Amino acid sequence: MAAVSYLSLSVVACLCIVSVSSLSDHESFLRCISSHVSPTTNLSQLLYLPNSPDYSSLLFSSIQNLRFASSETSKPLLIVAPADEFQVQASVICCRSHGLPIRARSGGHDYEGLSYRSEKASSFVLLDLEKLRSVTVDVEHGVAWVEAGATLGELYYKVSEKSRRLGFPAGVCPTVAVGGHLSGGGFGYLSRKYGLAADNILDAKMVDADGRILDKESMGENLFWAIRGGGGASFGIIISWKVKLVPVPATVSVFTVRRTREQGAIELVYRWQNTAHKLPEDLLLRVDIVHVNRGDRRVVEAAFRSLFLGHCDGLLQHMGEHFPALGVERNDCIEMSWIDSAVYAAGYTNGEPAEILVNRELQPKDFNKGKSDYVTEPILVSGWEAIWARLSEEGAAGSMHLDPWGGRMSEISESDIPFPHRKGNLFIILYLSTWRDEGVAASTKHLGWIRSMFHFMTPYVSKRPRNAYLNYRDLDLGRNEEGNASYREAMAWGERYFKNNFRRLAMVKGEVDPHNFFSNEQSVPPLLAEAGERPHKTCSTSM
Repeated sequence: MAAVSYLSLSVVACLCIVSVSSLSDHESFLRCISSHVSPTTNLSQLLYLPNSPDYSSLLFSSIQNLRFASSETSKPLLIVAPADEFQVQASVICCRSHGLPIRARSGGHDYEGLSYRSEKASSFVLLDLEKLRSVTVDVEHGVAWVEAGATLGELYYKVSEKSRRLGFPAGVCPTVAVGGHLSGGGFGYLSRKYGLAADNILDAKMVDADGRILDKESMGENLFWAIRGGGGASFGIIISWKVKLVPVPATVSVFTVRRTREQGAIELVYRWQNTAHKLPEDLLLRVDIVHVNRGDRRVVEAAFRSLFLGHCDGLLQHMGEHFPALGVERNDCIEMSWIDSAVYAAGYTNGEPAEILVNRELQPKDFNKGKSDYVTEPILVSGWEAIWARLSEEGAAGSMHLDPWGGRMSEISESDIPFPHRKGNLFIILYLSTWRDEGVAASTKHLGWIRSMFHFMTPYVSKRPRNAYLNYRDLDLGRNEEGNASYREAMAWGERYFKNNFRRLAMVKGEVDPHNFFSNEQSVPPLLAEAGERPHKTCSTSM
């Protein structure tokens, strides 16, 4: 205890200097933390004050969007970097008892930065989960326990170390952490075969608003339902997930085929939207519509990217039967292991080793803004002509990324988990604008373009509501003001992410966090049930 007492004195002194008004009873707060963690805990490695030499480096280490790395962005009063679940528990208990809002960051890829910043005037504490990154693989039972701070790349690599015949259906960006990715849904190259990452969660450990460490059994059916696709940050702090691993063949096949307008890209994308969702579930074919330099010209290009769970002969046969117009040839196709296909899908196509997946500095940081849409009816050729013209304009400052649905994604009920975008969706669109130049002019240009493009796409996408994907978070859809939005006010954005599941999510929130301790600009607000009413699964014929 002497070590804790000595460190407590130094940290208390820092808290006094930093902000007496924000943390008025600083000694009480530190005593609270000390009483809930191991006596051997080095508080200087757990608590980081703004005047600590490591505060800034820790804060900026996982800020992936440079829009929120400026001096104007709100900074946490304190960063807590827990190394185990009991330190997470202590953080929640002490922050709540001292009236301190809390934000939890696992990988920092939230498009709006809500895991590490606040638009509110009040101070907040940042819980940085990077130290919670263990991955434990059980090949015999085909499962893994993965902590919230582990990245997708680390999960994929650790699984491949144990077995080359197991994989996991999640996203393509290896530096995204599993804590937020899985709690928002999580789709990728295996989703047409096995569903979302969230569809393959078997158990979880979390800390709730009362500071309890819960698993599936102790949290109950409703809360376990809510955190698998409903955004875990609204309900507590995710510590770890138990996930079902999925079988993959020893050999998979990939290709990337690029086409410009002169090479028939518009007609091909038109045909793709009528084909991709009907392909065999072992085959995924996505499209990136991007700007590229061809000589001295800047042109719009459609890059068709595929993963097939099998050899090239099978892939070429399917493409010949279902989409011969694309003209895929044998020399376009590459055979590799599934773990190497994860490297390829991340954009590393020159034979880079699988070890690259565990490099947390792999993704360059930039300024960015994302928005999303779902398409439920095929867009006419004239529509694609107009879209192409829009993307080809002089001031165009972004790209479109199209991922097909169908397969397993269309077989799971809309209410099975909170993620509702299932049968009836042809594909999802990510609009993405990225830039490197600092300053207001660049930001205004790119934000203006993507918002204008989103408005332009209105006739072509889902309606009533115009649906969106939580993991492509977009505050343009609406936000909670000062954390006090009512359920009715939050419906403006909540029903876009969750459709009819939003009401059940709000009722679960009302049960487990009625005082809205876990809140942010787009957290689910508590809807307090009337007497006798409880959250329950809604019936759905979407199977």
